[in-house]
Amino acid sequence: MKVYLFLIGIAALLAVSVGSEKIQQRNRPNIIYVLADDLGYGDIAVFNENGKIPTPNLDRLASDGMIFTDAHTSSAVCTPTRYGILTGRYNWRSRLKSGVLTGKSKALIPSSRKTVAAVLKENKYATAFIGKWHLGWDWAQKKEGDFGGEGWNPEDFGNIDFSKQVKNGPNTLGFEYSYGHSGSLDMAPYVYVENGMPTQLPDRVTVDKNAYSWWREGPTASDFVHEDVTPNFFRRSFQYIRERSKDGKPFFLYLALPSPHTPILPTTEWQGKSGLNPYGDFVMMIDAYMGQLEKVIKEAGIEKNTLIIFTSDNGCSPEANFDVLKQKGHLPGYKYRGHKADIFEGGHRVPFIAKWPEVIQKGRVSDATICTTDLMASCAEIVGYSLAANEGEDSHSLLPLFKNELTDKPTREGTVHHSINGSFAIRKGDWKLIMCPGSGGWSFPKPSDTTALASLPKFQLYNLKEDPGEMNNLYETKTEKVGELRSLLVKYITEGRSTPGISQTNDPIDFIWEQTAFINP
Repeated sequence: MKVYLFLIGIAALLAVSVGSEKIQQRNRPNIIYVLADDLGYGDIAVFNENGKIPTPNLDRLASDGMIFTDAHTSSAVCTPTRYGILTGRYNWRSRLKSGVLTGKSKALIPSSRKTVAAVLKENKYATAFIGKWHLGWDWAQKKEGDFGGEGWNPEDFGNIDFSKQVKNGPNTLGFEYSYGHSGSLDMAPYVYVENGMPTQLPDRVTVDKNAYSWWREGPTASDFVHEDVTPNFFRRSFQYIRERSKDGKPFFLYLALPSPHTPILPTTEWQGKSGLNPYGDFVMMIDAYMGQLEKVIKEAGIEKNTLIIFTSDNGCSPEANFDVLKQKGHLPGYKYRGHKADIFEGGHRVPFIAKWPEVIQKGRVSDATICTTDLMASCAEIVGYSLAANEGEDSHSLLPLFKNELTDKPTREGTVHHSINGSFAIRKGDWKLIMCPGSGGWSFPKPSDTTALASLPKFQLYNLKEDPGEMNNLYETKTEKVGELRSLLVKYITEGRSTPGISQTNDPIDFIWEQTAFINP
């Protein structure tokens, strides 16, 4: 009898334990992270009082949640920003010190490095990636070798064996489900890969050289239609949300859009809607799909405890045709200097919206400086996970800002910015120190504008509160502030982290990292 009662007691305890775990899981929010591609700070109406692109759905998302006016990507271009989002680590700590990967590049993130998805998966989340990967994965090769380099020679793609499994992709980094393409939508190969397997073999070569809809020549599968890629990713996301909402298990969905990056392809129903140009139409299309995404979430009955984050991977690209947009009164970069690829604010200051009805008070505006690397620490705090010393080295939790738990100290001590050519900048408070004389990117003065650069101070210092357009360089007069910021940047680089903790090492490289010459001037 005693044994019988003992077993009943054990069973009851197990039932309570299992029940408590289920309750705990249900109380954890679903997390949906939507990353637009090349969307400017001023392209969403709520961030730009003079904007000319109607974005009613994103504006409503903002009014139902909160916006961050001082949000930044870790880099001014695609690949490095995506690295930072998933790892919580600055991109320049990896082997990629400048530029971006291509559609056939090898995997940038090793399976040994923990990602946001891995953290959430370990904490009982279902995890999914849908969209543009652009972090490299290892295509199967017909002949082992150097893979023809990272260039755009179409003949190199003949060495990919599309009938075999892709290695070191999203599924090895914590994503239980993955569906997407390897690079940007203008980067071959144009093949969908689902859970590591190409969905169809490429059966033709396509190329488009039009002003807005151009993409590079490359192998294309019959189920890959450029115009339908963005709609397809949204449709699959809707399906995933509906399916996951039925079992009560929390989920993490990383929806990485390939738009409004080139090729700029608004579907027929959106062409001409903005009255600006195809780029404006494309942004309106994305806004409409975000409205549908919210509708799916509401209909699934999970709106209250779902955290939606919407942001961009860098500033707007000149491919949007700035001249035409400016003539019609629209500035994608708002009041900020520069654009995609630049170290100036227009290169890395992005719109950032967060909605979480159970936690975030409606209509709030935060002027705190945040970075896209902050997702890692935010998710870790949400699930009660303690990051190891070599995890999320540059990630700060946004949870206190979501909860409006204001403190006397800013969320982060300093924030490091990075341009396409690997130039650095560091921001602390109102001050920003740029470690190059020009844009470090695509706007004037570019790194190739040697004559113009020769006449400029070697570094730049701006007070962004007084000079948000970065026009008044104070480098030569505010020497004490220059020294303070330079020392902080050197500390962040050499210690392998910008958060409190044990010093780490940056990834080893077999070349000279020229952009850090300022460490020992």
